[in-house]
Amino acid sequence: MSINTFPDIAVVIPAAGVGKRMQADLPKQYLRLQGKTILEHSMQPLLAVSTAKQIYLALQPDDPYFASSGIPSAQVIRVDGGAERVHSVLNALLQIDAKQMPWVLVHDAARPLVRTEDIRQLMTRCFAVGHGGILATPVRDTMKRGSQLVSHTVERDDLWHALTPQFFPTALLRQHIAAALAAGVTVTDEASAMEWAGEPVLLVEGHSSNLKITRPADLKLAAFYLEQDQ
Repeated sequence: MSINTFPDIAVVIPAAGVGKRMQADLPKQYLRLQGKTILEHSMQPLLAVSTAKQIYLALQPDDPYFASSGIPSAQVIRVDGGAERVHSVLNALLQIDAKQMPWVLVHDAARPLVRTEDIRQLMTRCFAVGHGGILATPVRDTMKRGSQLVSHTVERDDLWHALTPQFFPTALLRQHIAAALAAGVTVTDEASAMEWAGEPVLLVEGHSSNLKITRPADLKLAAFYLEQDQ
């Protein structure tokens, strides 16, 4: 089945964070890589997905940076961000007509290196099995648990690094995030809400270059990856 025959989907990008660990004078999503903001880089592969009909961008209500970010406002519906990432996602989900866009991609604003082919693979695999899933990469390093001292080594078989986008039926994701929050459950990503509700979550391997910009060193690494792709 061609991806062009898939139903229309929505895209949600939570971008209300301030990124304190970046030690920058503006939120990390507005820092620049090769002349574009991180947010622009993160959005571009999603815009290349033909069935992605609308992007919902969750921003701080008083965000002073978006207007000068270079992102055409016609490409997005702006919604208010919440106290945490999960609240921003839920605010956006509440604005989506699940009948018109029955599936939704949720992608971190600070993942500028996601590849369109990975997004298409995620969607194709999820539609094939009939339920949602996430991009992820297998853990390759030896894993240790502990604080200042090692408590024990964690078996790395079947361990994955969760990435984004994460792709789920719109109505189900909205329902389960709201229910998880009402129950006091910590929702760290969309998959965690679906797991809590007992829904299956497919693991689709993506490229390891799909890193999240969190610290200054990540910005340098992202710039290196972008240079290699030119």
